[in-house]
Amino acid sequence: MRIAILVEGATEMAFRKKLHEFLQSRLEQKMPRLDFKPQHGGIPKEEKLKKIVENLLDNNGYHAVIALTDVYTGKQDFKDANDAKEKMMTWVDNNPNFYPHTASHDFEAWLLPYWKTIQKRAKHNRSAPSGSPETVNHQRLPSYWIKEIFSSGKRGKDYNKVIDGVAILKNNDLMIAIQACPELKAFVNRIISLCDEERIIS
Repeated sequence: MRIAILVEGATEMAFRKKLHEFLQSRLEQKMPRLDFKPQHGGIPKEEKLKKIVENLLDNNGYHAVIALTDVYTGKQDFKDANDAKEKMMTWVDNNPNFYPHTASHDFEAWLLPYWKTIQKRAKHNRSAPSGSPETVNHQRLPSYWIKEIFSSGKRGKDYNKVIDGVAILKNNDLMIAIQACPELKAFVNRIISLCDEERIIS
């Protein structure tokens, strides 16, 4: 099984190793080949997305293409996660081997469950934002909260999406974020279901 995953950029690339380790432990011999395809700034829209998906499926030998977009792109492209997924499916003419997924509202929502690790790395005891990680809203995005604790902390360095993202995830159990973040669970379960439906996460 070969799966291409379209991602926005460097932030999601930081997530790749942790995701691979988690899936390998769960799928073992049924582990697919996962190829992350960074789109450098945002998942393409409309006809451009359709052409990329068709090329990956028809010419590059992929069995499935997953697109992972932020709901908040800075341009108010999507109302919410469902709107984002519906639009992407429409753009690719409901291709049965294309699977749209989202990070609500941005990738850093999936780091918020590890707030104690974030506090230690930032060297600051600021409290975590309240509520479910994926409900932190457009006015104060998850990435804003992480950037702010780093800028306020004693570490003396601003938050770096790739370096700090990898470090925050490194020694933590990904299942913690999966159970706290429905969109992340849906994304991970999509990959698992394409390989072995009996091993999806309940």
